[in-house]
Amino acid sequence: MKESLAVIGGSGAYHLLAKSELGEEKECVTLDTPFGKSAPIHRFYSGSQSFLFLSRHGEKDYSIAAPFVNYRANIYALKECGVERIISWSGPGIISSAFRPGDFVVPHDIIDETRKRESTFYKDKGLGFIRQNTPFCPQIHEALCETLHSADLAHRTDGVYICTEGPRLESSAEIRKFRIIGADLVGMTLAPETFLARELEMCYAALCYLTNYAEGVVEREFREGELFEGMQTREEQF
Repeated sequence: MKESLAVIGGSGAYHLLAKSELGEEKECVTLDTPFGKSAPIHRFYSGSQSFLFLSRHGEKDYSIAAPFVNYRANIYALKECGVERIISWSGPGIISSAFRPGDFVVPHDIIDETRKRESTFYKDKGLGFIRQNTPFCPQIHEALCETLHSADLAHRTDGVYICTEGPRLESSAEIRKFRIIGADLVGMTLAPETFLARELEMCYAALCYLTNYAEGVVEREFREGELFEGMQTREEQF
C-alpha cells in the first residue's frame, strides 16, 4: 500500500467509515512497527484522488482517548506506506473570543502542554534537534485555506493550538493561563503528532472544526449526559 497523501481523522471519524462517506475503499491494513501496531489504515478513491485514511480514536466508536493513541506507531506506519503529506483534523475548544463555534481554523502554530506521551523517534539515539519554526506545512496550510475559501465556509487562516494531556477537560484557571501565553484553541491530539511527522520528514497540517468554548470563556449551563456540556452551535448563538 503506497500513497503520498494521508488524512488522520479525529473525533467522530468512525461515523464516516461506518457510512462509507469517504469514497470507494480498496484495501485496509494494520502495520506492525517498532512502536507497536498502528491503527487500521484504509485506502480510498474519491473521484480521481486516492488517499489513505486513519481514524486515531477508533474504527467503530470513540474507544481510544487522546492520551492513549499510539502516535508513534501511526506516524511510522504512514511513513512506511510512502506518505509524504498528512492532513489531520481536530475538534478543539475556543480560548480566544475572536473565534466562534462552527468555524473552521487552519492553525499556524502549536504549544505542547502534554506530559506523559512518547513524543519522539530519537529516544536513545541522541540529537533530535529538529527546528519548529513552521511546525505546520505552509503548502498544505495554503491549500486548505484556498479550499475553505472556495467552498465559502467560515474560517480563519491562523491560530495557535495548545495541546493538553487529557483525557479530562481543562479548568478555568488553566484556560486563563493558556490565553496569557498566546493560545487561541485548546485540544488534545495534535501533539506529538505534529512533531513526529516532522521528524520523519513528512509535511503535516491541521484542519480544525471549532466545537465549543473552553471552560470559563463564556457562561454555559451544565448539560447532563453530554460529552461536551459547553458545546454551542452557531444556531444557538443567534
